[in-house]
Amino acid sequence: MSMRFSTKAGRGMVAMTVAAGLALGAVGCGGGGGDDGKKPRGSASTSKDTDGSKPSTQEGTDELLAELKGEDGLILRITSAQRDSGGFVTVSGELKNDGDESARLSARTSGDETEIVRHGTSFGGATLVDSASKKRYYVLRDTDGRPLTTTGVPRIKAGDTVPVFMQFPAPPASTGEVSLQLPTFASASIQISG
Repeated sequence: MSMRFSTKAGRGMVAMTVAAGLALGAVGCGGGGGDDGKKPRGSASTSKDTDGSKPSTQEGTDELLAELKGEDGLILRITSAQRDSGGFVTVSGELKNDGDESARLSARTSGDETEIVRHGTSFGGATLVDSASKKRYYVLRDTDGRPLTTTGVPRIKAGDTVPVFMQFPAPPASTGEVSLQLPTFASASIQISG
């Protein structure tokens, strides 16, 4: 068998494999097209709640897990600490200015790690402490070193709130309670769900 023939045969096999993959993908994505008497499915963006009063899972809940008081009248209210199947814990809530004047988040909340600080003000200095296991979990980072938290928090006017999140590696499944620590804020215990 010549080199030329084997190269052509190899290209043909690759082309046939790609074509088969595309055909399977098209069949898997097809909606069926026929009217089988069933009602059409709702889109993913529509809400099943008709009165619109219940928050979606992305909005969190109104249940307060913890309240951490900080400088200049800032209060961090934690409403969710959700463990996911990927091995992460996402802590969500809101930062409220309970003072009489506009306030800015302290640069110290970013922590003191050069990799995180160079990306601006964030919640990169936050940690979860598992006292039972004697372990501390730091905020996760992306491949460029940016912390997986809310960043670039603007000056907050008196009485205003800003939604915030922080993502950490998940403690063991047996750990249900951890302490959230953030520079310039008091620490507080929070319950992890999920």
